[in-house]
Amino acid sequence: MLPTFTVFVGTARLAAGDLEVVALAAHQAQDRQAEMPIVFDDATGSVVDLDLRGGPQDVVRRLRPSEAPQPDAPRARGRPKLGVTAREVTLLPKHWTWLQEQPGGASAALRRLVEQAQQDNADLDRHRKAQTATYRVMYALAGHLAGYEDALRALYAGDAVRFETLVGRWRQMPVSLRPVGCRYAR
Repeated sequence: MLPTFTVFVGTARLAAGDLEVVALAAHQAQDRQAEMPIVFDDATGSVVDLDLRGGPQDVVRRLRPSEAPQPDAPRARGRPKLGVTAREVTLLPKHWTWLQEQPGGASAALRRLVEQAQQDNADLDRHRKAQTATYRVMYALAGHLAGYEDALRALYAGDAVRFETLVGRWRQMPVSLRPVGCRYAR
């Protein structure tokens, strides 16, 4: 699945979609709006810094990876053809002893442990990532609004009813004061 992005100016959501669509909408908006457009990565809630200088073709060209040949880099440790990268892990001696006794050795045992932990914690990890993305958008767009801190506490407490109630108050605000990351900001 391709990553998606959303661009806002003030309280208006301008566009959502792939990076090229959003970048072109931001480029168009920057000249006719008093406020600069803000682009968010929908998966992480992170602000995406785009170079909007020049014409639309310039903006799109800068989004595409450079096709210039890269200089030969020194060969890295590990098995790069398999996507394996050597890194350092610090463990107590008793842990290293246990790992060495496992079938396939330390690396295979660590991979099995990590894969099992990923499976066991998949729902928790998804929930944490969604909270983090929501926090980032709220901070950028609504951090100055009344009730922001209480809404944030409700978000991290997992109190969906309180969160919706607090964020819902922003709906009654004049349009120019509403947070743009909130579904009530339309």
